Amino acid sequence: MNTFTFIAGLFEDLLWLKVLGIIIIMSVLLTESSEQEAARLYRVYKTVKRMVADRGYVVAEHEIPTDLDAFKEKCTDNGVVNREKMMFQVQKRDDPTEQLLVTFPTEKPVGVKYLKMMCARMAETKVTRGIIVYQGNMTAAANKAIQSLNQGDRIPDKPFYEIDSFSESELLVNITEHQLVPTHVVLTDEEKKTLLKKYRLRETQLPRIQTIDPIARYYGLKKGQVVKIMRPSETSGRYVTYRLCF
Repeated sequence: MNTFTFIAGLFEDLLWLKVLGIIIIMSVLLTESSEQEAARLYRVYKTVKRMVADRGYVVAEHEIPTDLDAFKEKCTDNGVVNREKMMFQVQKRDDPTEQLLVTFPTEKPVGVKYLKMMCARMAETKVTRGIIVYQGNMTAAANKAIQSLNQGDRIPDKPFYEIDSFSESELLVNITEHQLVPTHVVLTDEEKKTLLKKYRLRETQLPRIQTIDPIARYYGLKKGQVVKIMRPSETSGRYVTYRLCF
């Protein structure tokens, strides 16, 4: 073997070692990225499940993953999160005919095309309410379409849709579990009437909470609904206030 052949062979070996090193590094980075994404989406998924339950829908405790491993077993394929597997549908506790569909689109950004697909799916399964949890952002047209859907008049015997949208970053933490956030309870229409009658009030006399308030969005409050807020009090043990959503 002459010197040239030896050097050429050595160079080839070094090249392959470099390629192998790059492959190993990329594999590690991808693994770390998948792990980080799974950990992040686990937190989002758990918050969504709790939020839906707090809105009065049926969510069994065993359906809420207790740890990351349980989430990965349910919602991943070969270590990578499958957002299609995160999608779920639930029914209202006091009205089984009222269904809610929660989706986690892969599209970035989420546009009108996805909304049309979602509404078609809701129509097929006779679902009127939905929640979109998006990973990037939503187009201006999509946001406008959602606003139009939510403000549309309900016509008898014709389908209507109400859709809420949240970014994944908004749901990384469950705001209702923060120690500084008091307990909120959404009143039924009957409870609202009883409250106004008891204190001889018009609803316009109640303190207000905006529909864009994080707590109002969490509970899906609509205009005209009243939420009861209970705070701890050193003197009376509990201080109760009410707010009207507007």
